[in-house]
Amino acid sequence: MTPDEIQALFTRDSGEFLFARWGRPIVPIVFGVKDETLATVKGAFEAVVSLADHKMAETDPELGANCMVFFFRDWKELLEVPDLDRLIPDLGPLVDRLIAADANQYRVFRFEEDGAIRAAFVFLRMDKELSKVPAETLALSQVVQTILLWSDTAFRTQSPLAVAGDSTILRPDIAGLIRAAYDPVLPGSAQDPAHALRLFARLQQTQ
Repeated sequence: MTPDEIQALFTRDSGEFLFARWGRPIVPIVFGVKDETLATVKGAFEAVVSLADHKMAETDPELGANCMVFFFRDWKELLEVPDLDRLIPDLGPLVDRLIAADANQYRVFRFEEDGAIRAAFVFLRMDKELSKVPAETLALSQVVQTILLWSDTAFRTQSPLAVAGDSTILRPDIAGLIRAAYDPVLPGSAQDPAHALRLFARLQQTQ
């Protein structure tokens, strides 16, 4: 992976470079799934967090849970979730936009004062397309896209996952980049495109 390729993964459609990783242990909670799917999603979090050499916790002292994953059939169901409008400002207009776009997924991030990720909300509308995706693949894909603040275009043309035999795995280049991004010598967030060079350097050292 070249510095330019790394930079592109964190450069938004607007042209702004924006990198962020989690600054606190991740405490996930999952809504709208059966126990076996819950275990699959939690397992994906454990695998990716371990890869990053980051931490998970049972509770967040401020937020309780700081990474909420919602599975549902209709965007309007979000309007019925108690207090969600307090966590997601302008929830009504957001739901209207997502319905108009026929979207099946959306992620919202909250940030610490230093720009690191403080909380994340993952919304998955289980339409026909998402319902065809195996639970393990869907869970891994979503956790990977939540472990860092990727560009809104990062995986538009190529998934962060790859098929290996009968299994779906995290692409080795993306796995290496996640490990590099959580190197303690690097800051929790960056807005300078030169940060891609620092990620590249850490990536080279870990290979």
